[in-house]
Amino acid sequence: MISFVLDVEDLADTRFALSPMHEAVLSLRVLRDPGLSALHLPWRRAVLGRLGSLDTRLLLSLVARRRTVPDFLTPVPAVFAPGFEEELAVVRGTAPEVVRRDLVATHAPDPVPEALRAAVAGDDAAVAGLRDRLCEVLHRYWKSAIEPQWPRMRLVLEADMTYRARRLALGGARLLFADMHPDVRWRGGVLHIDRMISRHRVAAAGRGLLLIPSVFAHKPAPPLGPQEPPSLVYPSRGVATLWDTPPAADPSALTALLGGPRARLLVLLEEPAATVELARRLRVTPSAVSQHLRVLFAGGLVTRARDGRHVLYRRSALGDRLVAGRAGAP
Repeated sequence: MISFVLDVEDLADTRFALSPMHEAVLSLRVLRDPGLSALHLPWRRAVLGRLGSLDTRLLLSLVARRRTVPDFLTPVPAVFAPGFEEELAVVRGTAPEVVRRDLVATHAPDPVPEALRAAVAGDDAAVAGLRDRLCEVLHRYWKSAIEPQWPRMRLVLEADMTYRARRLALGGARLLFADMHPDVRWRGGVLHIDRMISRHRVAAAGRGLLLIPSVFAHKPAPPLGPQEPPSLVYPSRGVATLWDTPPAADPSALTALLGGPRARLLVLLEEPAATVELARRLRVTPSAVSQHLRVLFAGGLVTRARDGRHVLYRRSALGDRLVAGRAGAP
């Protein structure tokens, strides 16, 4: 178990961030072990045909038998949404002794894989050369495997943060963490992450807590070592729909009445959703969704409520009857 002790000031400094570097590195686990997540099999099949001459042996050597990855490859984002190149620059600046320490800790108690062994056993110059080589390969991997899908992935992650912000507003920290994952528990001012390989307790001590939703995380992932600032990568909501094809237009009278885009929107709004989430599901721009939502709202088919900076939309009672094919029923 890993535990983070959070006082009032730490809770006040609990914040969210996006990390393209985290997604790239964590996706290597799915690439190595297709059985890890059936949800990502469509992505994996598509990516394998695009990697070409990329040194996948080196990349996959970063994932340990127990599925841990080196902390230095997943630096804490310095801003809300850093670019991949910004995070890669942080990795490239990692001191050789930290690279060596993290590679050994990641694979312990097993030895480091053969692709890494010579450099890790060498001097600092050898480790620095390995670090730079890893950065080059990761950059090529990002371009081929993750960047083409990043806009869609980012919409999923932002929708998760909107949901979490609403949970925090309704019930504080207890509700924020309640459904994050079965292994995450909030009790007595301490956030516990169960079923971890490492076992330590870290006092946030004014550093706050950084929460990073992830498409490719299959379970909560705090830093492997206690020396890192408190942060938690956790599985994002909505991943099950990420690789789905957009919903087909309803061929019934609903489509004839409203038009395909508005009919699909109305069908999706069984539960509250923000514009960015709806845009991701339909694979259109948020501005296009906003235009349709304005028409549906003016017609009394959807309701809306503000949640912080976002507006959540949901079908009205009239919209429910229309979708059910009972509009105008007595």
